[in-house]
Amino acid sequence: WAAVTGNTPVDAWILFAIIFFWTPPHFWALSLLAHGEYEKAGVPMLPVTHGAKATRNQILLYTILLVPLALLPVATGLGGWIYGGVTLALGLVFLSYAVRVWRSHAGDAGASAADMKLARGMFLFSILYLFLVFAALIVEHAAGLHFPIGAA
Repeated sequence: WAAVTGNTPVDAWILFAIIFFWTPPHFWALSLLAHGEYEKAGVPMLPVTHGAKATRNQILLYTILLVPLALLPVATGLGGWIYGGVTLALGLVFLSYAVRVWRSHAGDAGASAADMKLARGMFLFSILYLFLVFAALIVEHAAGLHFPIGAA
């Protein structure tokens, strides 16, 4: 049992930040797909208020920030080799999606089916990404495979 100290450990803030920076690319990829419905309903999602190109720019920016941020648990010792490897590989795939969505015309009027399929793929992969990042951390600890980088 942990004592209540009134403080929040840095690892908790890092895990919060991972979810915080993951959320925009996740929801904005979906909003590129459903921007017409959001507009009709009067929901001020980013593609409706600032356009698809601005949305794609923000998806890329947040993903670029997320990839190294998600590796911080390795630096603090919360994550070990397994977490680091899994998270790096998943981050590179997520970043690849973000770059391809950024280069596409997803969400634009007349966007191709391939562009929209790419946005859908990013949205679906983002769900898998978050699940596997946290699963790697949990499995690493639960299975006794947590070996922090730099530990003897």
